[in-house]
Amino acid sequence: MGTVLIVEDTPSEMELISHYLREGGYMVISAITAKEAINKAIEQRPDVILTDVVMPGMSGFELCRSLKKHPLTEKVPIVICSSKNLEIDRLWGMKQGADAYITKPFTREQLIRVVKSVAS
Repeated sequence: MGTVLIVEDTPSEMELISHYLREGGYMVISAITAKEAINKAIEQRPDVILTDVVMPGMSGFELCRSLKKHPLTEKVPIVICSSKNLEIDRLWGMKQGADAYITKPFTREQLIRVVKSVAS
């Protein structure tokens, strides 16, 4: 089906998202920091990148901007997955180049639907 790079610094969240996506037929690559995510995105060319917002070092918003500026990753769809559920957060995420924004908590169906919608 495709490969999804998950960028998430909370082990339980990483586990849950990975489980849902594998059940949905996706291959999963994981990164704990934005810096690691940039390297993995360039090396492994995932079909979709799913990132948290609040992470140590570089935020998911900054990661989004960096990926959209890089020639090898500029076309990869990015889904921001965050507990920040205000409309201003969603708008800001989209302004940074995200293709979709999903808020935690989410169901397996919501996650698969949003990944499918940006991957096609």
